[in-house]
Amino acid sequence: MWDGELRGLWQRFELTGRPLAAQPATSCRLLRTTLLFVTFLVPMRAANLRNETVKAWEDYIQEVNSQLHERVPAGSPFLWVDQSAERLAKVRGGEIVVSPVGVHTPKEVPFGLIHHWIGAIFIANTTFHQVQSVLRDYGRYKEIYRPTVMESRPVKLSEAEERFSLLLANRALFRKIALESEYRSLQFRVDDRRRYSIAQTTHIHELAEYGAASQYALPEDQGTGLIWRLFALTRFEEREGGVYIEVEAIVLSRDVPASLRWFVDPIIRRVAKSSLITSLQQTRDAVISDSRPAGRSVGGSR
Repeated sequence: MWDGELRGLWQRFELTGRPLAAQPATSCRLLRTTLLFVTFLVPMRAANLRNETVKAWEDYIQEVNSQLHERVPAGSPFLWVDQSAERLAKVRGGEIVVSPVGVHTPKEVPFGLIHHWIGAIFIANTTFHQVQSVLRDYGRYKEIYRPTVMESRPVKLSEAEERFSLLLANRALFRKIALESEYRSLQFRVDDRRRYSIAQTTHIHELAEYGAASQYALPEDQGTGLIWRLFALTRFEEREGGVYIEVEAIVLSRDVPASLRWFVDPIIRRVAKSSLITSLQQTRDAVISDSRPAGRSVGGSR
């Protein structure tokens, strides 16, 4: 009975888009109860990252890197937007275009899920160096990407390699989850107009009881498993009086019980899409703000 009623409820919500308050009282209670179950019992149950999950992740990232190298040679389409005239027109016109990569997203791997999304924006009247002055100012991430990024700081900066740390927070209903994460970012120059960067986590720890006096860091690869690994591939091309930015965001998380996948997957997809859209919009806002004569420079002066 639960399975059939939940499927019907979700299908009605998918078709109508009606807010929860507009649903019948019984259905609302049922959906809220199920959301509480999914949020607290499934993701919050302790989990350990397994070796076979890590192996599947590493194989997937290797394939992504191989596909990147196919884009680099002259004559190959470097940008994802250039593979579709409609997509290019939307992005050139100011839209943020985001899409899952592959037929099945999230992709099932042993004891885990790989979430792979790509998004693109165009920032007019700017240059690559203006974009980079924002993206490489890691100390400001807590301002640019709030409220997801709570704290941020550079660890080591050089021309080709950068290391930085972020404190990520996410409120799931009544409970806040936080992650202490460290990253390594590599910068690559293709030619005068095209560049790309690769950033990935080197360490990630979940903070248990975040915000309380009893807060403590769990051992690496232990916890709720909402995020085990992060990988971001960002492509830049300066042309047409501005800069195109494309981000491929890839996340490894724990798996979801098969009996709940039909219900949870659409929620995961909506959250992933919304998060990438927000991040790209925040990037564009920061670049535009810094490009204005009265805007704050990277160093913080006016």
